Amino acid sequence: MIYDVSHLTRYHYDAPVAVNVCVLRLLPRSGDGQRVLAAEVEVTPRPQTLVERADAFANRALNLRIESPHRELTLHSRARVVVERPSPPLAALTPAWEDVAGLAVSAASLDADSPAAAIYPSRVAPLFAAATDYARRSFPPRRPIYEGAAELARRIKADFAYDSRATEVTTSPIEAFAQRRGVCQDFAHVMIAGLRGLGLPALYVSGYIRTISPPGKPRLAGADASHAWTSVWCGPGFGWLGLDPTNAVAAGDDHIVVARGRDYSDVPPVEGLILSSGEHALEVEVDVIPV
Repeated sequence: MIYDVSHLTRYHYDAPVAVNVCVLRLLPRSGDGQRVLAAEVEVTPRPQTLVERADAFANRALNLRIESPHRELTLHSRARVVVERPSPPLAALTPAWEDVAGLAVSAASLDADSPAAAIYPSRVAPLFAAATDYARRSFPPRRPIYEGAAELARRIKADFAYDSRATEVTTSPIEAFAQRRGVCQDFAHVMIAGLRGLGLPALYVSGYIRTISPPGKPRLAGADASHAWTSVWCGPGFGWLGLDPTNAVAAGDDHIVVARGRDYSDVPPVEGLILSSGEHALEVEVDVIPV
């Protein structure tokens, strides 16, 4: 599949902003079964600095600095991406989960694809006993790791209600787990916490998922949204494989990866600081169009 992706973000400020310093993660990455043909971010007002770099997880990060006073900031990311993911592996052929845990804890590399950083608790994906116990039901002794992880994703889909009013971006997975409600960010964090509690490497993936309209209904511009799912390391022979607990599916050709990290705090679309005395309002529109 080839997609044109548009992600428009507008900040409206009550008072003039003197300085705006941000890091943007709005450009899709190549790899993970996809290839970026073209990508750019248009910033208004014009920034004094806009420099791209690769972060610790090989995500495309833009360092942005605006020093001219402004009351509105517009960030418009546009990209064309080819997605050609292979079918998920036969689950029974993946290694036993205990073997994967042992390989992960002994990993010597700290490069972007290493499982080493993905087995420990992180800032917004802490370990907690309830999630570990919940995940353990999907991992009896010697079960193939992908088989167990796929079942865990299906159980989260079945046991948790999607409710956009139940949580906020700052809600911890402990809270989301207790109320069995939340959104894709919460479900990804719950799955990550459960897997790491068993010593299994798991990363948070941010990106987009194509929305397919019901038969006879036109697709709506701006109706697609940012999405999040989980990537599980299945040993050196299989590497990182994506699972989407919100939809109980493997990450496939409808999923477009922007960034991955230990949890959401590693991959927010926009993070930084501003110098201003007022509040702000935020508008976001995302559109994913098959070409």
